Amino acid sequence: MNKKRLVSMLLVSAMTAALFTGCGSDGNLTSGDGTTSAGTNSTTEEAGIKEFTAFFGVAGSEINDDNEVQQLIAEKVGAKVKETWLTGQTADEAVGTMIAGGEYPDFIEGQTGTTQLYEAGALVALDDYLDDYPNIKNLFTDLEWEKLRQEDGHIYWIPQFSCIKNEEKVCAHNDEAFWIQARVLKWADYPEIRTMDQYFDLIEAYNAANPTMEDGTANIPYTILCDDWRYFCLENAPQFLDGYPNDGSCMVDPETLTILDYNTSDTAVKYFRKLNEEYKKGIVDPESFTQSYDEYISKLSTGRVLGMIDQWWDFAYTAGDAIKQAGLDAQGCDYIPLPITIDESVKNQWHNAGGAFNSGSGLAITVSCKDVPGALKLINDLLDQDIHNLRFWGVEGVDYEVDENGEFYRTPEQRMQASDTEYKASHMCSYSYFPQYNGTSDDGINANKPDGQAREFFDGLNDDVKEAFQAYGVETYVEMLGTNEAPGEWYPMWSFSNNFNTSTPGGMAWTKIGEVKHEQLPQVVMAADFDKAWADYMDAYNACKPEDFISELQAELDSRMELAAKFK
Repeated sequence: MNKKRLVSMLLVSAMTAALFTGCGSDGNLTSGDGTTSAGTNSTTEEAGIKEFTAFFGVAGSEINDDNEVQQLIAEKVGAKVKETWLTGQTADEAVGTMIAGGEYPDFIEGQTGTTQLYEAGALVALDDYLDDYPNIKNLFTDLEWEKLRQEDGHIYWIPQFSCIKNEEKVCAHNDEAFWIQARVLKWADYPEIRTMDQYFDLIEAYNAANPTMEDGTANIPYTILCDDWRYFCLENAPQFLDGYPNDGSCMVDPETLTILDYNTSDTAVKYFRKLNEEYKKGIVDPESFTQSYDEYISKLSTGRVLGMIDQWWDFAYTAGDAIKQAGLDAQGCDYIPLPITIDESVKNQWHNAGGAFNSGSGLAITVSCKDVPGALKLINDLLDQDIHNLRFWGVEGVDYEVDENGEFYRTPEQRMQASDTEYKASHMCSYSYFPQYNGTSDDGINANKPDGQAREFFDGLNDDVKEAFQAYGVETYVEMLGTNEAPGEWYPMWSFSNNFNTSTPGGMAWTKIGEVKHEQLPQVVMAADFDKAWADYMDAYNACKPEDFISELQAELDSRMELAAKFK
């Protein structure tokens, strides 16, 4: 019997069993203690499965219309969603087109276009509904919900990635880092790499000794993603190198609660000077400043790229899975984060506990939705623990197993199929841009997502990563970097600056600065005369009046601290 046939048979059996668990005798979705979730509709099954639409202002992968787990979830909760993702436009452009036409999907995540949607009156105020949907209401504290109120006093969106349920469990570093391939570390006998200079010295030495992959394909020592909003991979490293957490648009002095500008720091000069030196040596990919995101992911997927700065989520589920599927882990092509700072005296803050509460964007319901209570019921039901397990773990007996202690784990075959693009499209349905939990399941045993399950995480690592971790005496990406306490109540400032627009002096300055960075930072990196190029860049930067955006960031910082004080 072939594997696909066996999986199909197992799935039918598992789905049949699942349909008779987690539901009361009236067909309503129930929680683990047998109580019925608020907002459920006992006539859903008779009326048929409701179908909603959603648009997300980011690139993503659509699933098949007959996706098995989506159908299973639909049969349990009485609704499903047709998801569409950003293609060929920026989020602002896509949202602007919708606003001009006056027609929207039921759900929307506008990303940088969220403010446009709010100002256009395209979103439904949610605050009057929240008490009826406890799974949604319990996502956040009163202070966090208050942070989501807009100028008119209402709440219009739900951050999807900001909730840590029960005990925090983190193994994967989902955020930004200097990444390097396992083969480079192994070749050098797993050295301690702490500084930017040490990082590039190692890449240079490895590439000189090993200029190609096993098949003769030339390595790409270091590449930089600069496409559209993802140019953070080029421009924001100075804040991390100076030991600050990811506030995105600035640094915050935790002692004085003052906004600092990382763009003009001494470390920024050292960082860009280093990139300039590495470019001249042929270490920095000459296509860095013209490649698209898809081209970048394609390069990483071949295993040729030795190192880069990026957010884990930006490449792990595309290039990371492709590396696994192609067997390139056998050549040591997986990526490992390093605790890089400008010098060894600086303590890094690449990883912080507590997550990041993004008040600036989230999942919203639009005025085109004809069934707002039904849409909220769906969100609420997707947060039920049993449904959440289906979203992120899959089907028991098909996608994961349960040991004698109740702990979830995957077999090697299940891990391989979980990284297969075709399998994910036809079978897995995480509803990845709907609200979700990190942390620990209500059972007190399992992580809410596989990447938080310590044993499963380590067992699921490719051998090249395991070997590196064992050499460094760690078991997770987070341990490679170290964990810091959660930053203060202001954090993260990017949740404010992401919604800057040209209606304020600070927003105008921010827009101009972005344009200058996109144009001139590549020139700085490629310049024959770095000092002149940097001076020209600083002249253009200062002409944008950065003091205006710094001033507005400071006002927001002060406001956040005042609000937090009211809830103590």
